[in-house]
Amino acid sequence: MSGGRRRLGRVWRRRGPLRTRLALSVTAAVALVAVGVCAAAFLVVRSALYEQLDLSLTQSARLAAQRNPGAEPGVLAGECRFLAAPACAEVVPADPADDPRPPGQLPVAPAARKVAEGTKSPYYTNITVAGHPARMLTTDYAKGRALQVALRADTVEDGIEEAAGWLVLTAAAGVLLAALLGYWVSRTGLAPVARLTATAERIAATRDARHRIELPPPGREDEITRLATSFNTMLGELEQSIAAQRQLVADASHELRTPLTALRTNAELLARADRLTPDQRERASAALGRQLREVTGLVNDLIELARDEEPQPLVEQVRLDALVEHCAQAARTHWPAVPFHVLVPAEPVVVPGVPARLSRLLGNLLDNAAKFGRDGLPVEVELVAGVRGRGPELTVRDHGPGISSEDLPHVFDRFYRAGAARALPGSGLGLAMARQIARAHSAELTAEAAPGGGALFRLAF
Repeated sequence: MSGGRRRLGRVWRRRGPLRTRLALSVTAAVALVAVGVCAAAFLVVRSALYEQLDLSLTQSARLAAQRNPGAEPGVLAGECRFLAAPACAEVVPADPADDPRPPGQLPVAPAARKVAEGTKSPYYTNITVAGHPARMLTTDYAKGRALQVALRADTVEDGIEEAAGWLVLTAAAGVLLAALLGYWVSRTGLAPVARLTATAERIAATRDARHRIELPPPGREDEITRLATSFNTMLGELEQSIAAQRQLVADASHELRTPLTALRTNAELLARADRLTPDQRERASAALGRQLREVTGLVNDLIELARDEEPQPLVEQVRLDALVEHCAQAARTHWPAVPFHVLVPAEPVVVPGVPARLSRLLGNLLDNAAKFGRDGLPVEVELVAGVRGRGPELTVRDHGPGISSEDLPHVFDRFYRAGAARALPGSGLGLAMARQIARAHSAELTAEAAPGGGALFRLAF
């Protein structure tokens, strides 16, 4: 049974409501302090009252010894049955055979004989005389004899009982106040947690991340407020992520609609190949292959954009200058009508990264510059080694129409195309992918208007 109760207690501590546990904890702590203070006060009052009574007994014993020096065993003075009477005193011999006849009213304990013998120190004891509480002092008196002095303790006992009653009431009031304080602390202290919980439950029920937790005014921040602020920040990030996801799905659906429609048209056309001439079948087949490659490239780009980080096991030291030369040569093959002017430093420029991903980044920048450049005007590529604590920097400039101030903030958005670029081939994912690859390599890719016209893309490691 005791083991079951202990297990039940542990389960309640783990699963009980936090507000109830906090209220009970505060109540128990404050109640323990209140009861402890009242118990200490009771002991202090009791000790003070008895100390006063013991002082009176000591004075009475000294007075009795002075008035009756060397008295024989027996009653010396006083009548202990009366509250107002002075202290009653008796002389106790060390040998019981010397006790007086009849014996006195005060009890004689073996310890009193030892005090008479001189083998025990004086001591105080509580006794009952004629049905009334009394306090007795047993002290040395003369050789072979001890002196017992007693005083009625009714007033002391009454004072102790009265103090105990008031202290019990005080302790009860303290426990009640502790319960109220615990309830108030639990409600006040956990109010932000309740709001946080309500917001989380509302978001879980509605799947709407636009809700926020109400925060207290500035200057009243605490740990719970910091938690609520972090939760609001997380909700903001979640809302942006959901919005970006929805936008990505909408943009991908829009971009895929046209090539998929063309694919279906050409597939249906090839299904009736017996009605087409050889030239028509060849054109339809070429168009189908081109559209398949376009859709495949678009899907691959979307998959790569969905990755948040580069595969770390593939990171190595990459010769950036050699990679720029290689990518420029590949761009010359792909864009034979566009001259590419490449300027790289004589010394090697090495950065940590994934060669295939950096090659994809540079290829996207060069393709974008060639696509928007003017016929006959070059694409200028320059790599500068890092100096004065800065990393390498690569710039790619074209001499095309440039980027308008309205389009500049959206250049790296997925599927974004400026008005002048809608008629050109592409999905609008190249620059978005380039920036993602750059950030995965601890680099920053920015776009700006080039002096004298055209666009300038700057990749800073």
